[in-house]
Amino acid sequence: MTYSTLASHYDDFTEDVNYRKWANYYERIWTHAKKVPKTVLDLACGTGSLTVELAKRGYDMTAVDLSEEMLMVAREKCQGLDPAPLLLHQPMEKLDLNDTVDAVVCALDSINYIISAPKLARTFRRVSLFLNKGGLFIFDVDTEAKFFWLDGQAFVRESEDAMCIWQASYSGATRNLHIDMDIFEERGGLWERFCESHTQHLWTTDELRDMLSAAGLSVRNIYRELKTSPPDADTHRIFFVCEKR
Repeated sequence: MTYSTLASHYDDFTEDVNYRKWANYYERIWTHAKKVPKTVLDLACGTGSLTVELAKRGYDMTAVDLSEEMLMVAREKCQGLDPAPLLLHQPMEKLDLNDTVDAVVCALDSINYIISAPKLARTFRRVSLFLNKGGLFIFDVDTEAKFFWLDGQAFVRESEDAMCIWQASYSGATRNLHIDMDIFEERGGLWERFCESHTQHLWTTDELRDMLSAAGLSVRNIYRELKTSPPDADTHRIFFVCEKR
């Protein structure tokens, strides 16, 4: 998986994501749990939009991502923030911080991009290691309903100088969703084509609970997308609210 071409266009292609609403949701959960953090880790931060939104609200932010290209975009966004978020280039399963944090968030189905059970188990262990006792780890995953809905679908995203066509296919046997992207960039009046492939894995609630528990993280709640009500069979995205034991 690479974001070498997509990174510079990611924000244009995902302009429908309301990061302010996501930050509001995290704050709602923190307030309800009476665990308002000071230090927050944005795991798999991408281009840093959520990192910046939380930093502007006064949280001391650390942001981690596997993609150098995405982090370069994030660095530009973080300029002028005080205190400036700490940006780290790391895979999730090798998370390594200088200190512990009060809360961890991992947004936009980033957990689904970990397709190996051992890697996901290591990721949860690393999160637990650097999360203060009693701290909350909030992440979301796409569901089987979402993967079945995406199967065979094709989407087009456009910006002023680029276009992305992506197609998805889902295998129930492997529980993997494969996404092929064709990105066209306008350069000097000509269009250049780039290709990227991404794979997501469907993790069941039981699998996630077991790995979280083994890492010392208890599941407090499971919610439907950006709500505080339980999911149903048609829910496309669910949120896990976990506490460090």
